Amino acid sequence: MDRIRIRGGNKLNGTIDISGAKNAALPLMITALLSPETLTLHNVPRLVDVLRLQKILNNHGVDIMTAGKRAGQLGTAGETLKISAKTIVDTTAPYELVSKMRASFWVLGPLIARMGEAKVSLPGGCAIGTRPVDLHLLALEKLGVTCDIENGYVLAKAKNGLKGGHISFPKVSVGATHAALMTAVMAKGDTEIENAATEPEISDVAECLVKMGAKIDGIGTRTLRISGVTSLHGAEHTVISDRIEAGTYAMAAGMTGGNVLLRGARADTLENALLVLQRAGITIEQENEGIRVKRNGSPILPVDVTTDPYPGFPTDLQAQFMGLMTKAKGTSHIRETIFENRFMHVQELARLGADIHLHGDMAEVRGVDKLTGADVMATDLRASATLVIAGLAASGDTMLHRVYHLDRGFEALEEKLQGCGADVVRLAGN
Repeated sequence: MDRIRIRGGNKLNGTIDISGAKNAALPLMITALLSPETLTLHNVPRLVDVLRLQKILNNHGVDIMTAGKRAGQLGTAGETLKISAKTIVDTTAPYELVSKMRASFWVLGPLIARMGEAKVSLPGGCAIGTRPVDLHLLALEKLGVTCDIENGYVLAKAKNGLKGGHISFPKVSVGATHAALMTAVMAKGDTEIENAATEPEISDVAECLVKMGAKIDGIGTRTLRISGVTSLHGAEHTVISDRIEAGTYAMAAGMTGGNVLLRGARADTLENALLVLQRAGITIEQENEGIRVKRNGSPILPVDVTTDPYPGFPTDLQAQFMGLMTKAKGTSHIRETIFENRFMHVQELARLGADIHLHGDMAEVRGVDKLTGADVMATDLRASATLVIAGLAASGDTMLHRVYHLDRGFEALEEKLQGCGADVVRLAGN
């Protein structure tokens, strides 16, 4: 199993190209199930989760072709996928595939829309909380789907076809909003989705669906209105840049000091996180090519944050921000309101010398003068990035184990950091 060795002490200076967003690319790939025509997606990140989803789609009979790079394309530019679901040969998504990645559960709605039925295993993914699928099923049932759970599988059917309905989510859910949106576009009649998630990745998927012929109003708001269509056609779409990757590298630059241009990053998708970084004493500048992050000698200031659905502070940046706060000049408080088990990185940061105390859903982080390298273990995707960030600012060597978590969501992380002067090396084997 691969490891990553981080030798701390170097400032980051240079340019990091931000990849396409994993959290948009995966549902975008799944939307291809809704049409027998080809969906072409540009800027798809090269990630383990993308490869896993390709296998799941292949299992349904979907053909996926990876196109070569175009003239003038940067070396770190994402792939182009041509996805054709002309014929769906199997409506079952088996446990051995779905259990490895939660987002694969989203095939349920599109399969029903195309085939009238589906059998999909309950999902897996990072161990950061229960993350039940009850809201997904609530949305489907409002659209005329009957859902039963047997032997770990959801058995779903729309005997009389999908029909528009009124969906009001009791709490904001990105996954359930994706499920409702991708199903409602082909339901007969009108659908209204209230308390919808407003993450940029959902808007990206909605805009792609519109290109495919869907009729959606209210994109980017808490209320989505969909007029169902009988069929969707092919389209071409470019995946939005990854705001979580951008935020992660912004915190790495803040942690180590230096001057980094996050090329391709969009400030409009990261406003809350960027404001928090500015309060922490880090300079943020918008440029034509992206976002510049600088900290040259000024101390890191403690900031209290609470995770919230978009446009609040992202739960997917909570761990990375905690890493930054371990070096702050004072005490900060970080409250996690989205997932109940997303503090597993705390004990690993403690191995590097961090001073963190947990009080229920809140972490009290007392900044320390020095972090020291140690062997640490990634517990989930975002925690693994946190340990890399902390390692960059620690004295000596940090050895990160279980890096397969990192490969699920960060494309070419070592190469991108190396390009800015970091001493980061992947070691093969045990």
